[in-house]
Amino acid sequence: MIRVLIYLALLAAIAFGLSWLADHPGQITIAWPWLGREIRISLLAGLAGLLALFVALMICWRLLRFIFHVPAAMSMMARARRARKGIEAVTRGMIAAGSGDARESVRASKEASRLMGNDPLALLLRAQSAQAAGDRAQAEDTFKRMLENPRTRLIGLRGLYLEARKRGDDIAATALAQEAHDAAPLPWAGQALLEQRAMSDDWRGALSVVEANLARKTIDKSVGNRQRGVLKTAIGLDLSGRDPDEALRLAREAIKLAPDLIPAYVLAGRMLSRKNDLRRAARILEDGWRVSPHPDLAMAYVDLRPGDSAAERLARARTLAKVSPHHGESRLMLARAALDARDFDLARATIAPLIDTAGKRPTVRTCLLMADLEEAQQGAEGPTREWLARAARAPRDPLWIADGFASDEWAPASPVTGRIDAFVWDTPAERLAAPQDIALPKGTVPKEIAPEAAVAIEPPAPAAFHAEGVDAKPDPAHQEAAGKEASGKEIVIGAQPISPAAEAEPDGKPAPASAASAPKPASVLTGQPDDPGPR
Repeated sequence: MIRVLIYLALLAAIAFGLSWLADHPGQITIAWPWLGREIRISLLAGLAGLLALFVALMICWRLLRFIFHVPAAMSMMARARRARKGIEAVTRGMIAAGSGDARESVRASKEASRLMGNDPLALLLRAQSAQAAGDRAQAEDTFKRMLENPRTRLIGLRGLYLEARKRGDDIAATALAQEAHDAAPLPWAGQALLEQRAMSDDWRGALSVVEANLARKTIDKSVGNRQRGVLKTAIGLDLSGRDPDEALRLAREAIKLAPDLIPAYVLAGRMLSRKNDLRRAARILEDGWRVSPHPDLAMAYVDLRPGDSAAERLARARTLAKVSPHHGESRLMLARAALDARDFDLARATIAPLIDTAGKRPTVRTCLLMADLEEAQQGAEGPTREWLARAARAPRDPLWIADGFASDEWAPASPVTGRIDAFVWDTPAERLAAPQDIALPKGTVPKEIAPEAAVAIEPPAPAAFHAEGVDAKPDPAHQEAAGKEASGKEIVIGAQPISPAAEAEPDGKPAPASAASAPKPASVLTGQPDDPGPR
């Protein structure tokens, strides 16, 4: 709207000026003494002539500029066409590299280098195509050339870092990550330094890296606080033997930073117990138990005061079990304490819900606890061995798992990758299936066998076969002689001797001779179930 008003104002000014000139006519006299002439024209005609002359001069100037700039324009057009072809080659190469077509990617990279030279996009395509083709020397050389350009320096550092990791040069990889971390707030560089510090158990160095990442805002605040809590717990564990006060301070700070970090509760409880502050130790362990019942918390709580009797430990277990009375860890802890205190009835009553759960099998710890209970109470080997056998097939209990590595003890970082806070309390995957039944030969009918009984099978005598191989047919004479020889002997399968006389008809009479002489099908015991039960 303002521009329109300005244009209208200019038009009004021009119209006013022309009207004024029309009302006040004048003449312009041009004298040329050397020509002996004078030219007189009106004021309006003179102004119009000057305007025409100015326009003519402008047109001539533009024509001259165009003529002199034709070579530069032609060169610019050639460069633009070359750049357009280079961008098309880079695009084609990036798509080929992303789709896994290494040959097309290398071909496009060569074309882009020819057209664009050391342009950052051409260098990036050359490095990616070399990596896709497996030419690591070419890739490293390209990344080193990227270091010379400030715009591609960080890409070159990252590429050289990845190549150093691939060839296993941890020292060079750490140096490159440190250089990139000092140059700019890059998340990958901070994570790389953090993993390197964790793999070398430099928890204080890792903590400084996390604090730098938080200051640069390269990681989320909640993630950074969680990592700080984990690393403070790790430092406290290292100091627990020589500086309990500092370890307790770090454990309390870790609990504030990560309220669900169970190892921090355990560390704080043990440090307070060492200072003989049992009330605060019990309180902090109970707080951790409310967050998540865990065997480490149970062990620290029951063993809060060394030298206590089994009855005192049982009383302490009762107190902690009241916090989460229906949790499985509460029952296992209380049952174990009752067993140690020789209160067998309480132990059985406490662990019974973990055994009689509908649709779920008892875990390994439950089965082993029942085996200890049977041995301690009755001293019988049969039930004990039954529970040990069930433990061999029972589902596993939760463990600390990180990157496929399972451990009974918590660690602040994964031993595989060095990732901070990688361990989670989880149940390992059940990957081994129960043994399948063995298929019978075609056309045979298996016998109905009780699970606890063995089957007597009459194998043919070795002499009944010819020496040509296993496909030879049995000789009738040798088979009859072998049958007579074995008629008065016992055949033992497994550990139970069974006489051939047991093969009889249901009415107690011996089987006919034709039936006895005919070869019997081999009966096969089916695989035992995963959990056969205590009986």
